[in-house]
Amino acid sequence: MHTVAVLALRKVIPFDLSTPIEVFTRARLPGGRPGYRIRVCAEQPEVDADSFTLRAHHGLEGVRGADTVIVPGTSEPMAPPTPAVRAALRQAAADGTRIASICSGTFPLAACGLLDGLRATTHWVAADRLAAAHPDIEVDPDVLYVDNGQFLTSAGAAAGLDMCLHMIRRDYGSAVAADAARLSVMPLEREGGQAQFIVHDHTPAPTPAGSALEPVLSWLRDNLARPLTLDDIAAHAGVSTRTLIRRFREQTGTTPLQWLHRARIRQAQHLLESTRHPVERVGAQVGFGSPTAFRDRFKRTTGVSPYAYRRNFASPPGR
Repeated sequence: MHTVAVLALRKVIPFDLSTPIEVFTRARLPGGRPGYRIRVCAEQPEVDADSFTLRAHHGLEGVRGADTVIVPGTSEPMAPPTPAVRAALRQAAADGTRIASICSGTFPLAACGLLDGLRATTHWVAADRLAAAHPDIEVDPDVLYVDNGQFLTSAGAAAGLDMCLHMIRRDYGSAVAADAARLSVMPLEREGGQAQFIVHDHTPAPTPAGSALEPVLSWLRDNLARPLTLDDIAAHAGVSTRTLIRRFREQTGTTPLQWLHRARIRQAQHLLESTRHPVERVGAQVGFGSPTAFRDRFKRTTGVSPYAYRRNFASPPGR
């Protein structure tokens, strides 16, 4: 039987903690046999989970020998893991154990150096902080989860369900995973990524507040409809294109044009939600030269078409 160790850190988010417990418990093999054994592990016997205190049945020794270790998110993602937790995770990685994170649980994995050089995700609210704190990680804020083989990371809340079902499919095949999905009242695969759920009123794209790039980012937001090139942005910033690219990588975790594309898509999401403008007009308003280019970029970024996005998120007429 496959053993899953769920590592509860201080200030663990209850939803994230319960997700792998519930999903893996529902996995049944032919004949009704359980597919997984679950261990809830913690450094101390009692864990502060904000709204209650959790008593774990296993200490960090429960991580050893597990086939999969899952780190749920915490309400204090920037808090570094303790030396004991760091050692347990690194030893599990060295042993070849599959390690996955839910939501801000990506931060402890990153702090242990387990995600360096890899693509990863986390909740979109925290994606810019992850990219700034760990520039060696390719942070993708638009997907529900990322599978690198040994290491998996997922976005916020319900994305942990998607990742757990994906792991069940990896372990036991689609039939077992589909049955677990039905018991969880979840589709086995959801259309789109977490980009479609990002709230646009806060920022159009990750912006490092108070950074030297802030005036440039503000100018880009005001000029989304213009056909801007890398040279145009560098000229406005008064630096070379090489320097511009370096500063964007350091301060946003992405390139100038990638930042611009994401800002355009997020503005398009806002327009699709709040106006009845035709999709072609929305694309032109945010700087895409053709409807085809807009549709392709929108689906590549959010995972759904502009039409599907409007159907799911647009405010009712007259609201």
